[in-house]
Amino acid sequence: MLRVSHVITGLGVGGAEMMLAKLLGAIDRRRFQSHVVSLSSDVALLPKIRDAAVDVDVLDLEPSASNVFAAVGRVTRAVRSFQPDLVQTWLYHADLVGGVAAKRLRLPVIWNVQTSTLEPGGISRRTIRTVKWCARMSRFVPQVVVSCSHAAVQVHREIGYHSRFRVIANGTDLEAFKPDDEARRAVRDEFGFDDAAAVIGMLARFHPQKDHATFFAAAAQLAQTHPHVRFLLCGLGVDPASDAAVSLQRSFGLQNQVVLAGLRSDVARILAALDIHTLSSAFGEGFPNVIGEAMASGVPCVVTDVGDSAMIVGDTGVAVPPRDPAALAEGWRQLLDLPPHEQQRLRMKARARIAAEFSLGASVAQYEALYEEIAGATVSAGDLVAPSA
Repeated sequence: MLRVSHVITGLGVGGAEMMLAKLLGAIDRRRFQSHVVSLSSDVALLPKIRDAAVDVDVLDLEPSASNVFAAVGRVTRAVRSFQPDLVQTWLYHADLVGGVAAKRLRLPVIWNVQTSTLEPGGISRRTIRTVKWCARMSRFVPQVVVSCSHAAVQVHREIGYHSRFRVIANGTDLEAFKPDDEARRAVRDEFGFDDAAAVIGMLARFHPQKDHATFFAAAAQLAQTHPHVRFLLCGLGVDPASDAAVSLQRSFGLQNQVVLAGLRSDVARILAALDIHTLSSAFGEGFPNVIGEAMASGVPCVVTDVGDSAMIVGDTGVAVPPRDPAALAEGWRQLLDLPPHEQQRLRMKARARIAAEFSLGASVAQYEALYEEIAGATVSAGDLVAPSA
C-alpha cells in the first residue's frame, strides 16, 4: 500500500480543494492510504474529507514570508509522522512550503497548479511572490507538476516553471451530478420560476475573476429580447446582503429577473433546475469544476474562453470572448432559440461528453498511476531521513 501525504493551503470551497476531496473519496483504499495537512484553518471541506476515513492535520499557519521557515518545520513534522512514500502539494503556498518539507525528508513531491493567469487585482502580491519562488524552485523540488488544464501549463512555462508537467483534468462525479426532474421541479418552485420560464444560472463566488459585471450587463441585454428568461446566481458573496451584487442588480434594473441565492450546499439540485449554465470569467480559470458538473447534469453551457473552459464545452455549448456582454448575451440567445428537440439533444450530448472525457473515475485512475510511477522510481518510506526541525 502506498502512503501519500497531501499538503494543501486550506480546505475551503475551491477548485483544488474540491478535487482533493473528490480524489480522497474515490481513490482505491486497498492500494493507497492518504493523509492531509492543511496549512490554514479554513476547513469547510474537513467533514467531507474525514468521511473518507482520512486523517487531517490542521496547522493554522499565518501566510506571511516571515513565517515560512517555521511553516516548513511544522509541515515537516506533520508529514514525517505519517511516514509517507510521497507528498503531493496543492496550490502555490503549499507547493512552496510542502515542497521544501518533502525535500528535507528526501521524499518525492508532486506539485499541483490550478490557475491559468496571474493578473493584478485577481491575486495578491504575496501569492505572486510565492509563484516566483516556485518557478525558481521548480527545477529541483517537484518530480512532476500536475496541472488541471492545458492553458495552465502554457502560462506556468512562460512564468519560468521548468519541471515536467502532467495534465489531469478535474473529473466530475457522474453519480452525484445527473439530470434530476424531481430536483428541477423543487428548486424552481422554491424560487418561483414557472415551468415555461427559461432559467440561466451561474454558480460562482463574487470575485473579479468571475466578472459578475459582465454577467449583469449581458443579462440586461438578453432581457430586452427574451423578457421571460430568469437568472439564478449562487455563490459566496452573491446574496441580498452583498452590497456589490445588489448594486449591480439595481443598476441594470434586474430586480425582478435576477435571483441572488448566495452560497448553497445543494449544488447538484441547483444545476438540475437550470436550462443553461454560464461562466463569465475574465481571467484565471484552469479547469472549472462547475462546468463539468453542469454538463453532467444535462445542462448546456455558455462560457467565456478562459483557461480550458471552451475545450471542456466543445460542441455541446457556446464559448465567447471574455469581458464582452454582447457576445455573452448572443451566446445565450443561440441556445434559447434552438428548437426543443435540439435543446434536448444538446443536454444529452453535454452529459455524454463529460462521461467520455472528464469523469471522476478517469481522473482518479490517472492520479493513482502517477503515484505508483513516482513512488516506484524514487526512495521508499524505509529510506526516510528525519532531519532536526
